Amino acid sequence: MTATTWRRGTSRKPVPQHEDPGPVAASSSVDDRVHPHRRPGRWVAAAVVLVLVAQFVNALVTNPFFQWDRFAYWFLQPVILKGLLVTLEVAALSAVAGLVGGVLLAAMRLSRNAVLQTVSWCYIWFFRSIPLIVLLLFLYNFGALYRTLSLGVPFGPEFVHFDEASLAGPLLLAVVGLSLNEAAFAAEVVRGGVLSVDTGQTEAAAALGVPKSYEFRRIVLPQALRSIVPTYVNQLIGLLKSTSLVYYVSLLDLFGAVETVGSTYNGDIVPLLLVATVWYVLLTSALSVVQFYVERFYARGAVRSLPPTPLQRVRSALAGRRLQKAGAR
Repeated sequence: MTATTWRRGTSRKPVPQHEDPGPVAASSSVDDRVHPHRRPGRWVAAAVVLVLVAQFVNALVTNPFFQWDRFAYWFLQPVILKGLLVTLEVAALSAVAGLVGGVLLAAMRLSRNAVLQTVSWCYIWFFRSIPLIVLLLFLYNFGALYRTLSLGVPFGPEFVHFDEASLAGPLLLAVVGLSLNEAAFAAEVVRGGVLSVDTGQTEAAAALGVPKSYEFRRIVLPQALRSIVPTYVNQLIGLLKSTSLVYYVSLLDLFGAVETVGSTYNGDIVPLLLVATVWYVLLTSALSVVQFYVERFYARGAVRSLPPTPLQRVRSALAGRRLQKAGAR
């Protein structure tokens, strides 16, 4: 059977089309293999990026100014590892104290009490506005303003007195300063996570007569954690890097140890800075891995399929190559 169509334009004569070859002839003329669409632009861009990366690595390795032999010497020295432990200690204590303070501030901000809301808002506004280095230096000189601290009745008698200089050492000052700053940011993370829960669910729970505490524990909190935890882990990466500022309150963390050793060995300042850089990269990379798996864990039920892990991506790539080779044969 011959089909005819009309061409647009000058001719109005019907144009005959070829007859349908039938399913058997069509299947024999079409290649059974599925070929992926070729994208030469991507290959060109990838080649340019690889050349730039290779040039950067070559400049990094072949430049004698970096003194990689001195880098290897200093990388595991006890003074460096001691500073690394101080960094981890300050970061861990500040993370816990900052999270506790952030939860309290978020609860105050979400409260219907105007006084609590105002106090929480002022705290967050104030400490988010101050640079962390200014806050640490202010705390470092706090003893000049208040030489003694006391416990007692507000505006009344005092029962116990403390000498501020003997009570607040460099470690405590660093933890307090980082915690005050961290609590302001953590409060907004927690508050944002709670507000991300659909209000229709809480209204439905209230309509069913679900108690408030049960509603928060079983409905609001699990969904809020899906937003809070990944964001707060990202916040921890910023906190870890901020610990380098505690050197200015006379605490020898990783950066402080590098600076102190570098002042003695002036010729090794560059390899020492590389040592600090590599250690910070390793620590933040470990936190990034934790962040990936935390996000993946809390993504369950929210997405159709979980993002693949790096190992799963490698397996998938290898399986794809095996299928391509089998098809080529």
